[in-house]
Amino acid sequence: IIPGECTVSWEELRRGRIGMTISTLLPRLHRKDSVLTHFQSRDAAYGASYGQLAYYRSLVERGVLREITDSASLRDHITAWENDTTGELPIGFILSMEGSPPILSPAQIAEWYEAGLKILGPAHYGPAPYCFGTGSEGGLTADGPDLLREMEQAGMLLDVTHLADQSFWEALDVYSGPVLASHHNCRSLVPSDRQLADEQIKALIERDAVIGAAFDCWMIKPGWVIGVTQPGEVTMEHIVDHIDHVCQIAGNARHAALGTDLDGGFGKEQSPADLETIADLGNIAGILAARGYSQEDIDGILYRNWVDFFYRAWGED
Repeated sequence: IIPGECTVSWEELRRGRIGMTISTLLPRLHRKDSVLTHFQSRDAAYGASYGQLAYYRSLVERGVLREITDSASLRDHITAWENDTTGELPIGFILSMEGSPPILSPAQIAEWYEAGLKILGPAHYGPAPYCFGTGSEGGLTADGPDLLREMEQAGMLLDVTHLADQSFWEALDVYSGPVLASHHNCRSLVPSDRQLADEQIKALIERDAVIGAAFDCWMIKPGWVIGVTQPGEVTMEHIVDHIDHVCQIAGNARHAALGTDLDGGFGKEQSPADLETIADLGNIAGILAARGYSQEDIDGILYRNWVDFFYRAWGED
């Protein structure tokens, strides 16, 4: 296995019939304790995010992507994919942001929403402008409540992924709009502040959220160490353990889904051994069936739960 060997390409997305994704803007600020950082200022992160958005829009113009912004465009896209026989349709994307440095003030939420940003995860790793993220401790900052209120007023959805525990609970208290956990696993199976505790899972279920399972090996099996442990020790069976845990807490399969995080932050060296590329995601269906899940539940976990979530969040057209 070559470190950084990609699991995602346009060809593999199409081969796996993955018709829609949540696509992120992710401009990191410089941190002395991390090599995964880019920009020295929030202004630079702001500009870079618009540059990334311009790239997405250029792919829309070329017919590679289709931007999904509301229930009507979502329904049209799904209908087109269900009836497609060419395998050449654009892949749908819903625009999200992971981390909030590019949002220079809470008042700027309206600008970002008009630009197409429909989901915001205010935190990533470490402290963020409006809250605290993975590996740090703390609640909402002074501007955090105003950010969440602006999001709710605009109709921007809250992604709780990466929120530190105190920030998580305070955010749910302030923000009463639709919430999701785009790529999260279960803390009771893999202890880490990057995972959701059972009480957090219960709170999200009460808010009618969907929790997308992440495919990063260190989040799947306890004791897996980046750069040390071999990926052969983790398979998609272990991912289904996390999916099943969410379903057992919920008492149904309507709140579990796939989040993957297969977006370039890691490659095959950090993915389950039985996942060569993103086209293999569908193999989870057989694992779920072997555990007694119905076809309706399997369809929900593979795609329908996300679709229904966005219909609820945006309102039926």
